[in-house]
Amino acid sequence: MSGKEVLGVGIAGAGWVATQYVPAFEKNPHTKVVAIMSRRMVSCENLAKSSGLKDVKLYTDYRKLVDDPDVDIVAICSPQHVHVEQAVLAAEAKKHMVVEKPIAISLEQLKAIRDAVRKARVKTVVGFVLRWNPLFETIKSLLAEGALGDVYYIETGYNSHIAEWWSGWKWAKTKEYGVSSFLVAGIHALDAARWLSCKEKEKANNITEVFAYAGGHRYGKEDIGYYGLEVVLAKFENGAIGKINSNFDCANPYYFPVSVFGDKGTVINNRVWAPSKFPGQTDWVTIPTILPDTADVRHHPFEHEVNHFVDCILKGKESHCNVEDAVNTHEAALAAIISYTENRPVKLPLIK
Repeated sequence: MSGKEVLGVGIAGAGWVATQYVPAFEKNPHTKVVAIMSRRMVSCENLAKSSGLKDVKLYTDYRKLVDDPDVDIVAICSPQHVHVEQAVLAAEAKKHMVVEKPIAISLEQLKAIRDAVRKARVKTVVGFVLRWNPLFETIKSLLAEGALGDVYYIETGYNSHIAEWWSGWKWAKTKEYGVSSFLVAGIHALDAARWLSCKEKEKANNITEVFAYAGGHRYGKEDIGYYGLEVVLAKFENGAIGKINSNFDCANPYYFPVSVFGDKGTVINNRVWAPSKFPGQTDWVTIPTILPDTADVRHHPFEHEVNHFVDCILKGKESHCNVEDAVNTHEAALAAIISYTENRPVKLPLIK
């Protein structure tokens, strides 16, 4: 902690997700956006103007952003293939950081970012923003109070026909930069399965083994460089089993189903069966809440993620969603590629 009353935030990347981090940090009383960096100056200018920012420094050189003494926190919102390079430089500059997912696209990169953060001892949060989705918070509360008992099976899925409507698709669809469906976006479903299969309020459930299949119909027909569909069967450290999918080839609107099966109760999306919490229950209880039902970043609770992270910095504590925790989620995504390529189960961890 720097001792400043207000922590300066530098935004790296001026795309879609950056438009949500800027107002989230601006609303927090302990932070202020002081700098924006993008490869193109016009992108910096457009983000500053659309966000109503004045007296903000604009950079096209990332090193100048992390070397700026007014910047205490770096929000890495750039394309995924540069996340590790930027995160390592931020760590070396002793900056706390938000790292959008995926934090890495290879095992070598994953180890590099983990080791850099460990060495620098800076605070981090990874952009698994759905952990703050109201439905997820409700399920997590039910788990923590024991209403569902012990989770023995979980299903989650990321289903969205990602295509040219997304400005990032031009690089994300390539094998070199996108790598896989799970890494580009479906990693949210892997993280959700980890988070919602653990009863502890501030903890996710580590995946210990995966077996995966890949398919879909666009690979080889359109210029997407990997399978649009990946399906993982996962074993968790608490003995639970999970089925998680990432599906870019679906012919339907965005859909993120969640099913949690415990030995005392069940949750299917926002429908709950928990007789210990609802005595005499004869039918599903439907919770009127906000579901993760759109890919639009404006729908997601970035403000809650940012407030959580700032609180961690101020109190000198680690986030439950930091880089160290996110390693397991990313290992699972990378292990899936090994599994369906070599047709074998893959045990985790993969990096030491």
